[in-house]
This record gives sequence, C-alpha cells and structure tokens, in this order.
Amino acid sequence: MPVKQIHLAAHFPGVNNTTVWTDPRSASQIDLGSFVHLAETAERGRFDFFFLAEGLRLREMKGRIHDLDVAGRPESLTVLSALSAVTTRLGLAATVNSTFNEPYEVARRLATVDHLSGGRAAWNVVTSWDAFTGENFRRGGFLAEADRYTRAAEFLHTARELWDSWGGGDVPADPAKGEFARPGAGAFAHRGPQFDIAGRFNVPRPPQGHPVIIQAGDSPAGREFAAADADVIFSRHGTLEDGRAFYKDVKSRLARYGRRPDDLKIMPAVTYVLGDTEEDAAERAAEIRRGQVSPQNAIAFLEGYWGRDLSAYDPDGPLPDIEPDLDEGVSKGRAQFRGDRGETVRRWRALAAERGLSIRELVIEASARQTFVGTARTVADRIDEFVQTDAADGFVFVPHLTPGGLDDLVEHVVPLLQEKGVFRTDYTGPTLRDHLGLRGPRAHEEAS
Repeated sequence: MPVKQIHLAAHFPGVNNTTVWTDPRSASQIDLGSFVHLAETAERGRFDFFFLAEGLRLREMKGRIHDLDVAGRPESLTVLSALSAVTTRLGLAATVNSTFNEPYEVARRLATVDHLSGGRAAWNVVTSWDAFTGENFRRGGFLAEADRYTRAAEFLHTARELWDSWGGGDVPADPAKGEFARPGAGAFAHRGPQFDIAGRFNVPRPPQGHPVIIQAGDSPAGREFAAADADVIFSRHGTLEDGRAFYKDVKSRLARYGRRPDDLKIMPAVTYVLGDTEEDAAERAAEIRRGQVSPQNAIAFLEGYWGRDLSAYDPDGPLPDIEPDLDEGVSKGRAQFRGDRGETVRRWRALAAERGLSIRELVIEASARQTFVGTARTVADRIDEFVQTDAADGFVFVPHLTPGGLDDLVEHVVPLLQEKGVFRTDYTGPTLRDHLGLRGPRAHEEAS
C-alpha cells in the first residue's frame, strides 16, 4: 500500500498570545519583511500554502484594547497580493468573513490574487458570531448560528457563480476580429434569500477556476459545510485519538455530496519545539509556555471565563475563591470565552486541586501546549504517524516566533520527511490545487 503524502502549511501568528514577545528574535507582525520572511521560509520548505487569519476588530478587556494580544491586523488579501510578487509556488490563503462582506467584492479580490499569483489563492470562509464585531459595519448586529451558515453557504455559491461567469477561453474571443471577450462573458444573475444581484463580473476566470476553499468550523453545521463545499478543513484536534475520530466523521460525510475522500484535506493547527534530546526539547517547551503565558496574560485569560475583574489576585497563587459571573463578560471579541463557562470553571477547579496548580500554571496547562516536542527525528516520525494512521492529511504549523519560527522545522524536520518519501522534494505543479492534489471545480470539469 503506497504511503500517504503529507501536506504542510504555515500560519503567520496574528491572534492570541502565541508569539513569545520577550524573545529578542521576535519582530513586527505588521512590517512586510516579517510576512516575506515566513513566506519565503515556507516556500523553501516546499509547503503547500501560507495562511493569514483575519480580525475585523481589536479585542477588548474590561473596556480597553487588550494590548496583550495583537494590536494591529493588516487586511489579509492586500498582504497576499504583495507576497505573490516575492514567491513563485507557495499557496496564499486568507480568512475573509462572509457575514460582513458581499459576494461580488470578495470574489473579485480573490480572483485578482489568483491571477496575480498564477493560481495560488485560497479563501478560508468564516462567519462572525458577535455584535461587538458587527459594530464596525453599517449593518451591525449579528446572526444566529444557523443563519450564519445559511448565509455563508449562499455567499460561497454566489462567488462561484461569479467566477464561472467567465469561461476558460473567453479572453480573447477572436483577436483577429478585435474581439477581446466573448459577448456574454461575465454576465451573472443570482436570485436567492440572502443575495439578489445581477450584472457583469469584471475579472476573467481565475487560473484555478475557483480559488481553493478552506473551512474551520468544528460544530455539526461546520463539518457539514466543509463536507459539502470545502477543499481543506482546519481542525483543533491535536491527539491521535481525537484526530482519527474527527477524520473519520468528516470524511464519511463527503459521499452524500458526490465527493471522494481525497477531495477534502484535513489539516489540524499545530506547534512544535525541537531539541538535541527529548529532555532538552521538553525543557524548551516548558520555557516557551511560560513565555506565552505571562502573569498578566494568565489573569486576563482567567477573567475571560470568570467574567470578573481578577487583577487583585496573585497569578502564582491559587484560583479565585469567588464564583464566576456567568451573566456578564469582561472580554469582547474572543470566541473562546463562549460556551458553558461555568462547566469550564468547575473542571479547572478540580484540575487545580488535584495537581496543586497556581493560576498561571493552570492557564499554561489549559492554553499553551506544543503538539510536537522532541528531536527532529522524533517530530518527523510523529507527524508521519498522524498522517499514515488517518488522524490528519497534514498540518498547519503555528510558530511561537515571528517571523523566524519555522526556520528550524524547514531546516531539520522537512529533510527527514523527504528522506522517508512522505513529503515532496519539489513542487510538481504551479497551482495550489496541484500541491494539494485537488480536482478542479465541478463546473469547470463539466465544461471540459
């Protein structure tokens, strides 16, 4: 039985307390040079794609900008357009929100990036859940979860109609006659409950037909959306057991949409720490966790779940003896503080009591854990084990340093994966669909 080929992606850290800012090697998360460094490293490692998350509003804690988080989020597709000029094969993926955008403009921007890059664009389709973010937009407000996915599905289908409004041979139609586009090229009319638009799309068909579609939802609705429409799904399931269960569930949903298992790649977000020995790697991992969770970050993290000001508590002391305020919240714009906060607090109290953990130690345990820790050989073997045993098709690596956090992975781990015959030694095609081994869009296939 042939071995599965591993897919790798690079995520530029842009949210949460991932980056260890106290490390002297940490640099700007806004300067173009930082984006270029990580993208060039990923391309040197023959990664499938480079990924940028999105943030439509700066997070707040207790009514003030949460300055322990990232205080600056450049518009992602603009950054990818710049990176298309300094890379030649690396896929370029960005999150673009479907709740507070419109299909025509998003389809136009993504088609443009796909043209500029020669067929390397990807779109992570996300929804927005909070009215806090909605305040930045004229429409404001927010949508219920079911409505968010309904809008997202029609949004994506509408974008595909726009991309399909141009045929592959529409430019030029007949140069000898001075015709540079088929007369009907770009014409579209979409009538639906979410969007009612008609006109002409002004960007010719993208090189990939459609940019690659990525999805990150883990709810039943999110998994179904991915099975129906996505090419890649991000996952947060970082253990073999959880990964295999998620993999089996999502892949089993594809057949009812006429899709094959290979039509959707499952790629969990992961981190790594290398050392000369297992012990050295473990020590480095512990140091990085403490760097990611400063005393101030530990208190802020706990405040998000308690819904109270906990600044009077010692981060190296025990958990607060007061009960959480489940009706109020001190954090805005952070999805992780949704859900059953009371149950989370009860679980944490039991864990802290059982292991004698301080506030900071608990937050480190709960929020800052590296997925792959060990020597380069150990990490390479572990990555391969996940893929060969169907816990993942590959991984999105989130480094703890900006922008050089993937340098060691590319220098020391990637060659070992190549040696094992499970990762490419060079790109075999020009487009991101080529890298991922994906078929072209169904509409394009039917027309060919």
